[in-house]
Amino acid sequence: MQKCNLAVDIGASSGRVIAGYLENGKLILDEIHRFENKMEEKKGHLCWNIDRLFQEIKIGIKQSMVLHYQPVSIGIDTWAVDFVLLDQEKKRITDAVAYRDHRTDGVMEEVLQHIDKQKLYRETGIQFQPFNTIYQLFALKKENPDILNKAAHFLMVPDYLHYLLTGTITNEYTNATTTQLVNAKDKKWNTSFLDLLGIPNDLFAEPKEPIQQIGTLTKELQEELECNLKVVLPGTHDTASAVMAVPSNETIYISSGTWSLMGVELDEPISTPQAFNYNFTNEGGANGNIRFLKNIMGLWMIQEVKREWNEEISFSEFVDMTYQTKDFSSTVDVNDQRFLRPSSMKQAIQEYCQETDQPIPETAGEFAKCIFDSLVYSYDQTAREIEQLTGKSYDTIHIIGGGSKNNYMNEKLADISGKQIYTGPGEATAIGNLLAQMIATGQIKSIAESKQIINQSFDIQKF
Repeated sequence: MQKCNLAVDIGASSGRVIAGYLENGKLILDEIHRFENKMEEKKGHLCWNIDRLFQEIKIGIKQSMVLHYQPVSIGIDTWAVDFVLLDQEKKRITDAVAYRDHRTDGVMEEVLQHIDKQKLYRETGIQFQPFNTIYQLFALKKENPDILNKAAHFLMVPDYLHYLLTGTITNEYTNATTTQLVNAKDKKWNTSFLDLLGIPNDLFAEPKEPIQQIGTLTKELQEELECNLKVVLPGTHDTASAVMAVPSNETIYISSGTWSLMGVELDEPISTPQAFNYNFTNEGGANGNIRFLKNIMGLWMIQEVKREWNEEISFSEFVDMTYQTKDFSSTVDVNDQRFLRPSSMKQAIQEYCQETDQPIPETAGEFAKCIFDSLVYSYDQTAREIEQLTGKSYDTIHIIGGGSKNNYMNEKLADISGKQIYTGPGEATAIGNLLAQMIATGQIKSIAESKQIINQSFDIQKF
């Protein structure tokens, strides 16, 4: 029986349970279980089926033992901002409404009538996104004023899944920061903002730093699964886990997936007026630092175009088509809100090009080239903004995550930025999750040692 740690990594379209273990100083990964995740219509809202996600996690644990693993710990990471509320009996009383739901339309503007926008940024350091948890909570209060009176606990999605495993209630720090309700300097909930919005302070547990054990499986789960596991907090925000897998701290990174998260690791937040104007965010890092970054729309755009082509074209085929569409040069502003949740991504791109007097894409290759070029130009602009805001120049950009395999974008970014581009590992989020567990359980001594293991274990490409 091979001892292992289990990383549960759930994104907006799929989740995986991945076993990891060390062998001769290298981290070995084995995908145990993969499952679909999608938003479902429920009571007029787009929601995540959080109970089914928990069932899939249990299937993954069982499957690991079928495959002759002996799991010793487990940790869960997901996307940010979404949450549930529990009552006094710790029963869930809200659905896990998805951030792309329309309930927050126009809500940010209402909240900013109660809280000064500059002050909100100065104290939290978090960029303004219409779906941030602060606006979701206010939208929930408007829709169902009584629900906050019945609630006793606020849990973000991975916090809730960890609660189902352990019975322990935690608000993990890296994900808590994405709510736009945590003070960037003292790392505590900003009670003055909660008071201004009429949201009870006692719903929130003190943010808990990751890379520590929070419990073991409940007795019921130990009997059901016929095993016991330590439950460890990784950076529960998937980007926090992914950034742990960047082999160096001295680089601009891009965590490239549905979203592109582009930034640097800093010791202190930057919440200056210029950072505010550029809409940068200061999210909590898994090792207690600040992830100073910008949210860029990311591969969501090509995922949606792929869906409109009935999934008949693979991502690698879209990349190949891009090389064959050299003469097409239209680009869009990938951060334009019209691309957040359009009924047709193709139509939204075509309308943007029409409005800006550019050639309108028609073929799959033209759509792909438009999206990939637009993302690269956005990355180049963001790199220059990072250097301006930090007062530091960076020679390299390191791309991790699934999008790091797009060599067309890697080559183009190297060309236009004049920087060396490093790519890999592709499974960055699961790797960061596993490394956090290994540090917490004493298998690895430090973050510095974990960086050495990444360099020894994975093929890093250079462009």
